[in-house]
Amino acid sequence: MQKINELASKREPFLFVLSYDLKEQFIQPLNKLDSDILFKIGNQRNYPKTPLTKNYFLKKSPLSFESYKKSLEKVLEEIRSGNTYLLNLTFKTPIETDLNLKEIFTFAKAKYKLYFKDEFICFSPEKFIEIIDNEISTYPMKGTIEASIPNAKEKILANEKEMAEHVMIVDLMRNDLSMVGVNVQVEKFRYVEKIKAGEKELLQVSSKITATLPTDWNKTLGDLLQTLLPAGSITGTPKVSTVNIINKIENYERGFYTGVFGIFDGENLYAAVMIRFIEKENENLYYKSGGGITIDSDAKSEYEELIDKIYLPL
Repeated sequence: MQKINELASKREPFLFVLSYDLKEQFIQPLNKLDSDILFKIGNQRNYPKTPLTKNYFLKKSPLSFESYKKSLEKVLEEIRSGNTYLLNLTFKTPIETDLNLKEIFTFAKAKYKLYFKDEFICFSPEKFIEIIDNEISTYPMKGTIEASIPNAKEKILANEKEMAEHVMIVDLMRNDLSMVGVNVQVEKFRYVEKIKAGEKELLQVSSKITATLPTDWNKTLGDLLQTLLPAGSITGTPKVSTVNIINKIENYERGFYTGVFGIFDGENLYAAVMIRFIEKENENLYYKSGGGITIDSDAKSEYEELIDKIYLPL
C-alpha cells in the first residue's frame, strides 16, 4: 500500500485494484494506465459508451441446493457457537454466454464498472468509500428484493432478518470509520434504490455513514485503505473471526472478487466494492455471488438470492 501513499502524497491521479485478501494489488497512474484496463466510476470513464444491439443468452450452472445447504449449516453452527453474527457466504458459478468479457463490460449498466486485462470484469452497484473535502463516506448495502413484488419497498424495510443484517453492518462500518476519522455519523439509514438486474429490477437497501479525516489524509491513504479492508458488507461481523470462518467454509479463492477498486483524482477518492463479478479461467467464465447469513436465514431463500444475483445488467 506504500505506492498508494506515495502517489496520493504527490496528488498524482491513479487507479487502484485491490484483491479481497490484499495479496494482489494493482496501482497505476491514470496518465500511464494500461490500455487493457477500462473503468467507469460515477461519471468518470475511459471508454466510449456503446449500446447493445444484438440478442444474447446467459446460462447458469449453480451448485446444487443440497451442497449449498451443507455450507449454510456450517455457518449457522458458527453463529450458534457465538463466533459470528453475520457472514457473507459466496460461491463460484460456471456460466455460459455468447458475449465476451469486454462486450459484457461495455454494454453493462452499472454505476461502477471495471474491465481488467481480459481476466475479470465487475459491474457493481455498491460504493465502498468516497473521500471529498476531508470527509469520508461509506455506503454499506444490505437487503435485496425484486421490485415487481407488490409493496416491495415496504416489505424489504419491514423484514426483520434484513433489518438485523443491515443494523449489524452499519454498526461495523461505524466502528471501522472511527479507526480512521472522528465525528462518525449515520447520515442516512436504510434508504432504497432501484437497480437493473438483467430482465428484472431489484430494490437494494443502503445506508450512508460519514466521518471527518485529518486534512493531510492523502499522505497515508494506503494505510487508511488497509485499516478498512476487507469491506464489512462482504465479510460480516465481528470482522476478524468472520473472515477466518469464510476462509474455512468457502471452497474457492475469492481473488479480486469482493475486493475494491477506485480512483484518486488528485483531490478526492472514489471507490467501489467488486461485486457482480465475472472471471475467466482457462477460457471458461465463472460468476461469483453470495449473500449475508444470520441466525434467521432460510436456506431456500438464500439459495435463490445467490442465483438471482447471477445476471447481466444489459
